[in-house]
Amino acid sequence: MTEPTEDFATMFEASIKAKRVEKGQTIEGTIVAIGPEVAFVDVGGKGEATIEIDELKDAEGALEVAVGDRVQAMVVSTVGGLILSRKLARGAATERQLENAFHTGLPVEGKVERAVKGGYEVRIARQRAFCPTSQIDTLRTDPSAHEGRVYEFRIIEYKEGGRNLVVSRRALLEEGQRASAAEIRRSIAPGAVMTGRVTSVREFGAFVDLGGGVQGLLHVSEMGWSRVSDTSQVVKAGDEITVKVLRVDDDKQKISLGLKQLTADPWSRVHETYEIGQVRTGRVTRLADFGAFVELEPGVEALAHASTFAPTGRSKGWSSTMAPEMTGAFEILSIDLEKKRIGVALVPEGSARAAGAASSQPEIVPGARLTGKVERHEKFGVFVFLAPGRTGLIPLSETGAAREADLSRAFPVGADGPPHSSQRQSGAGRARGRGSARVCRTRGCCTLGGVRIPCRQAPRRTHAA
Repeated sequence: MTEPTEDFATMFEASIKAKRVEKGQTIEGTIVAIGPEVAFVDVGGKGEATIEIDELKDAEGALEVAVGDRVQAMVVSTVGGLILSRKLARGAATERQLENAFHTGLPVEGKVERAVKGGYEVRIARQRAFCPTSQIDTLRTDPSAHEGRVYEFRIIEYKEGGRNLVVSRRALLEEGQRASAAEIRRSIAPGAVMTGRVTSVREFGAFVDLGGGVQGLLHVSEMGWSRVSDTSQVVKAGDEITVKVLRVDDDKQKISLGLKQLTADPWSRVHETYEIGQVRTGRVTRLADFGAFVELEPGVEALAHASTFAPTGRSKGWSSTMAPEMTGAFEILSIDLEKKRIGVALVPEGSARAAGAASSQPEIVPGARLTGKVERHEKFGVFVFLAPGRTGLIPLSETGAAREADLSRAFPVGADGPPHSSQRQSGAGRARGRGSARVCRTRGCCTLGGVRIPCRQAPRRTHAA
């Protein structure tokens, strides 16, 4: 036989073999044309196979393939031409087709009948299959959410001639996620607004699936402008939410997400709403060693520093007047827009100042008579609390007390009272005062109980949240 004759014989035999396909057989071909209802697939030989367009679309209805792409499918009919399918419809699958689907990994369609111990009972054609709870979804969900639903499954166990079937929906979901993960990662960039599904909620935040198994972290601090104490009150597993991408770390494969960034920042209006000297109602959110945090409005938090409370003579005595969730009137002492900080001081309940009246505190000028409370003692003198953010100093040399005298006994911390003369005691040389002082006009000093003392107007010691 000549060489051309041999080549023809070989081609003819290959053509005959290409046509020898049987129902249930899995074959591979190239899409050559896409019509409105079917796509044509070149499977070799002279004939072409067809496959329904719906089987080439994703869950959103978008076409997953194009002309020239290769696809793998199962032959479901050889009558009047080859008809292919990428999945087995639950009512049309035979035992042989189910076995072929098991060996080839072809998806099969099934209906979740009911939840049972450890999983779900699934009906595939005339067969009953079992889907473990861990294989029904990529997320932990409510069992009743799947009952009555029709899904695609992959047969992962085929025993006893098809009487014992174990199927997995999760395997198909993860396969689809891996296929789209690379494309989704390319679309994730800082500033992008995306929709995702909450996979789990923790104390520190929530993990959000942005698609294709790509997850980002929505930290608790990014959930709202107000302080969030319970993340589960903001989002729940399974919720579909819209988030903004804040940061992407490709090296560590970390994506930071934000929810509050999709709404206006309350601090953008602070310069229009708040002024120093205003009295505003606030709610104490939490206490710290250095003061109390106060929410003036959702997203705007201030700090009432410990130094703004009158001395009590007890360690952290100020905290006895504050408690989380209590509300009260607070005077604004300072505003730092750049650092987003506001310093406030508690206004005594029932006072005219709490009702919004102008401050009745005397101005600290020479000749003014001031009343305050002893704040603390130092080797060089006594500090007197005059008002929030205002502290006066009585130098040791002006107290009238001997150098070896005990200032803590002469001027007890927290002591206060109406103006009166101090009592000098011979021998001990002590001057006992209760915090009443008058600013001297000529020497720029104060008199406390008849004793002249320099008066220092301390800088405002205000702090912010």
